[in-house]
Amino acid sequence: MKKTLYISDELWQELDQYLQTHPEENASSLVQSALRDKLRPRNGQDLLDLAGLVRNAPVDASTNP
Repeated sequence: MKKTLYISDELWQELDQYLQTHPEENASSLVQSALRDKLRPRNGQDLLDLAGLVRNAPVDASTNP
């Protein structure tokens, strides 16, 4: 299905500059990727894992590693 998007001239210039340095991508693939990322449900667990938070840690874990 094809749809029309209206993009400001400034944003299109940024997109064009990006695409010049990333020839493996095109405007359509970039917009689709950005939409998938924006619309994807967020799961905070990945951020907690990255931060190193541990479930069921001993009460004295901060002072007795």
